Amino acid sequence: MRAFSGLPSAVCLVTLEAAWDGVMRVEMEQLKHFVVNAGRSLGLSLAIFMVTTSGAMASLATPWQLGVQEPVSPVAVRIHEFHDYLLVLITIITLFVLGLMVYVCIRFRAARNPTPSRTTHNTLIEILWTVVPVIILVIVAVPAFKTLYYGDRTYEPDMTIKVTANQWYWTYEYPDQDIAFDSYMIPKEEIDPATQTYLLSVDNPLVVPVGKKIQILVTSNDVMHSFFVPSAVVQIYGMIGRINETWMQIDKEGTVFGQCNQICGLHHSAMPIAVKAVSPEAYATWLAEAKIKFAAAPAPIRVADGAVNE
Repeated sequence: MRAFSGLPSAVCLVTLEAAWDGVMRVEMEQLKHFVVNAGRSLGLSLAIFMVTTSGAMASLATPWQLGVQEPVSPVAVRIHEFHDYLLVLITIITLFVLGLMVYVCIRFRAARNPTPSRTTHNTLIEILWTVVPVIILVIVAVPAFKTLYYGDRTYEPDMTIKVTANQWYWTYEYPDQDIAFDSYMIPKEEIDPATQTYLLSVDNPLVVPVGKKIQILVTSNDVMHSFFVPSAVVQIYGMIGRINETWMQIDKEGTVFGQCNQICGLHHSAMPIAVKAVSPEAYATWLAEAKIKFAAAPAPIRVADGAVNE
């Protein structure tokens, strides 16, 4: 301060403003350099991510997996498309707000506006910040409701499966074929590491034909459970005394997994769901064998501690 004590106050102000402008130019150059490098790093990271996780996008989640599981049903495809649509929309809004904030911070800083504006109202801006969010909500709501109603239920299904939740296993019934069976988690000591996964593999999976619209009726024999298959985007609660309805259509052969994601008791984690999708010909063969298998050998009664009584 002593260096400027002998200078007129106007010269001091001009010198300080020039110094501040110089600092701001340096900071803007550094910010530009940072944005360019960040963009390059982000692009490289995305490329590495797509290469390293392409094998992880399967019906079976893997440790440290990023992103959603591969869709196997029309509902899942629509949900994922809506997710990507929202991601783009949110990114645009975020970048716009960020750019606006940076512009305001630079354009209306104290050095350039020593006498701030006293404006308190602006009719155009007030209309815009009311109308624009409403327009954005409409843009989001229209595809959201279309997707919601599409996944709610199907009309004229090709087949019906009734799912009954129990503590702690599932009962699958094919009313049109007059067969029913229980599905239990395979105990850890019986797991074959080469072909099975602990906490997901079951003794009797739910077998369905590929490409068929399947009406799913879900209920419960005791507490509230949840029939949840993420790859097919199926999520519905099973409640005692009530039947809830949803649907699914598996378009890819293979086995997809799910679990009861409703805290239903001590062995809540022992209620995996395995849905095996096969070709119509393989399904017909399985159906013929299942009618003999489940008619000749009634399902064992398993109590909560895992013991088997036959």
